[in-house]
Formats: sequence, C-alpha cells, structure tokens
Amino acid sequence: MEYRLLGRSGLQVSVLTLGSMTFGAEGFFTKAGNADVKEARRLIDISRDAGINLIDTANAYSTGRSEEMIGEALEGGRVDLMIATKVRFPMGKGPNQAGLSRHHIIHECEASLRRLKRDHIDLYQVHEWDGLTPLEETMEALDTLLKAGKVRYIGCSNYSGWHIMKALAIADRDHRARFVSQQIYYSLQGREAEYELVPISIDQGLGILVWSPLAGGLFSGRYRRGKPMPEGRHLKNWGEPPIYDEAKLYDTIEVLVAVAEARGVPPAQVALAWLLGRPGITSLVIGARNEEQLKSNLPSVGLKLTQDERDKLDAVSAPTLIYPYWHQASTARDRLGPADSALLAPFIKGEARF
Repeated sequence: MEYRLLGRSGLQVSVLTLGSMTFGAEGFFTKAGNADVKEARRLIDISRDAGINLIDTANAYSTGRSEEMIGEALEGGRVDLMIATKVRFPMGKGPNQAGLSRHHIIHECEASLRRLKRDHIDLYQVHEWDGLTPLEETMEALDTLLKAGKVRYIGCSNYSGWHIMKALAIADRDHRARFVSQQIYYSLQGREAEYELVPISIDQGLGILVWSPLAGGLFSGRYRRGKPMPEGRHLKNWGEPPIYDEAKLYDTIEVLVAVAEARGVPPAQVALAWLLGRPGITSLVIGARNEEQLKSNLPSVGLKLTQDERDKLDAVSAPTLIYPYWHQASTARDRLGPADSALLAPFIKGEARF
C-alpha cells in the first residue's frame, strides 16, 4: 500500500479508502448493494490486511445504518483504522434535522459517535453545500468539535471552487481550523473537477478524496458499446454520475479496455491507476458489493501506467475547455503556475485540443 499526506496535515492516508455506502443498505441505497455485518467485517478485514487505513461513511447512508454496522464490525476498537464520516443531509423530517447549522452539526456528530462506538471521528466532512446557513456558523461549529476532541480533522465534499475559497478565507480570518481535504466526484467519465476543484486543492493545500472513481461501475468493463446493458446502478435510476455524452463515454471505455487487455488486468484497475497518477489526488474511495469485487480493485495501487498509456486515456477523455480556461491556455501560457497547469498543461503541449 502507498500512503499520502492528507493536504497540509501530518495525517498519512492510504491511497485507497474503503467506502461503506453498501453496508446495511436500506431503501434507495440498496441500489448500490447490501452487505450484512458479517460481510462488512470481512470487507474491512481484507482492506486492513491490504494496508487500507481509512473507512469512509456518512450519517445519511441508510439513515445511520452504515455507521452502526462499522461500529458493530469494529466492536468499538481497531484504532489502527481511521473513520471518515459526513454531515448535511436530512436525518429526520424536522426543519432543523438537515443542513450545516451549529445545531445540526453538533447534534449529528454526537449521534455519529454513538453509532460508530468511538470517542472521536478522524475526518468529519460537510457532505454538501448549505446556502442558507452562514459559513461563519458552519466553520465555528466544526472548530468547536475539533477543540472538544470529538473530531480530529475537517473536510468538505461537493463544494464548488468559490464555496471552498470562501470557507477557507473565513477560517483564516476568524483563526479557526481549515478544511484539510475535499471529497469529490472525479473519473475518466467526468473530469469537470479539473476546472476549479483540483487547482484549488493544489493551491490551497487540500487533500483530494475521490468518490465513485469508477463512475458508478461504468469502468468495470461490463459496459460496452453495442452490447446489452448489464445489471447495475445505471439501470436502477441511480442518476450518478449523469451521462451527457454517451459516444464519448464509449470511446473512453474502448481505449480503457485496450490498455487493460494489453496489460492483462481488469479495466477497473487501469481506471483507478489513472486517477492515482493525476495531480493532487490523495485517496480513492472504493466501495464493493462483495469480496471478489474488492480484491479485484486492490492491485490498482501497484499498477503504474506508461506515459503513452496515460496520453491515450487523457486524450480520449479530455474535458472541453470552457471560458476563461481556453483564453488562458491561449494568452496566459507564459505565466501559469502549478495549479493552473493541472488543467491547462495538456492543451498547451498540444496533447489535447481546445
């Protein structure tokens, strides 16, 4: 296993994180899978033996059941495994049972601790933007939890670039703790994060955790152009990630499969290895419906793609340069920094077109 520092913190995180959305799945979440406690414990053991040191969950996953199962599987112990969880989505029907108010954050942190059977959360992440609660209130509440020892680090998820920058600015101004990481969607199918989220992470020293790095299973190798759609999340009205350009998706899959076949490995491993080599990436959150799926994805850590393989995958999946980035690629190339280059370098070198 490889470990990387989480942003500017001193915390070392394995480059693969075990996702637990399938643990005890109820209702909507059964579309992703449904592991019982015995299977969850087995998946955790396999991950730990492989060197994974972080489990990612959220209070909203089956209304707390995922957290409960992690607490049961770990029996309140195993401090060698860190826990990341999240807060924001509704946990009841009341008007104050959702969002990022001080009331909801502190109440849900304490509830998560009870379910996880722990005295602290290693990484507490705000799960989504809340445009009704002042960011000052949100950052103060998170800082309070840090000072109380209930939370070790804080992060955000699914924020836009200006949301993140405003939160960091408020934290700096008020002398409060900053986010050390963000958790984002990023894959060969959806590279929009390269416009703002990856550059801001590089510039501001945030770690990047990636959710759904296989695009909801689209890069498992089971989805192929001209073949019947396999049983999976995209046939169950999951809706994430949205597919805007099906032709481009299948073009990308064809290149991915060709690279994988030449290497003699599953396409999923190549997709994960590609992401691990992208700028700013800390860890990929990989879920698993079963033991076989998890074991198939773990070897991606040791798969090092050649520059030629990367170039092919980069070119076929390259995002369209939207304004002002196409203008910067054309007229600002003489004074671009490392954060700018995370997006623009391939276009400036002629490896991608705009």
